[in-house]
Amino acid sequence: MRHRKSGRKLKRTASHRKALLGSLSTSLLRHKRITTTVAKAKETRMVVEKLITRARNAMANAAAAPAATVHARREVARHINDRKVVSELFSTIVDKVGSRPGGYTRIVRLGQRPGDGAELAVIELVDFNTGSELTGKTETKKKAARVGTYRKTEAGKKEKPAAKKAEASASAASKASE
Repeated sequence: MRHRKSGRKLKRTASHRKALLGSLSTSLLRHKRITTTVAKAKETRMVVEKLITRARNAMANAAAAPAATVHARREVARHINDRKVVSELFSTIVDKVGSRPGGYTRIVRLGQRPGDGAELAVIELVDFNTGSELTGKTETKKKAARVGTYRKTEAGKKEKPAAKKAEASASAASKASE
């Protein structure tokens, strides 16, 4: 039993797990949204929120102790292996989340992956407004797929959908009026 043991092992050794969470954290901070499994997303959330909090606290105390900012950058760079991402975290990301008291990430479940049935999720930074894009894209793809399909009539001939019929009749009417 794993009483009082926090965190998931993710079926990896400690060094592999540390490398995995570091690369997922780097990708999340670089792209602001990534797709992964639910378990990995929950573990990544724990790491990323601590990193953002450390950067936020360092920037809040930057005027009082400039050396603290340098130390915080080093501490964050232990987990994130990209200098551009570290500088973006301390500038752009901290500016957006400066007033938020935690909860910098959002996990949205996507369902099961077709290949192995793993539960997928999107983890994203909350203040970068990527959640509305996610739902909007899927809806438009479904609608576009429906509009472009043909259906068979009772006579066995293929017929255009009603939306295309309406467009065709509207364009014919406008040509006739000209």
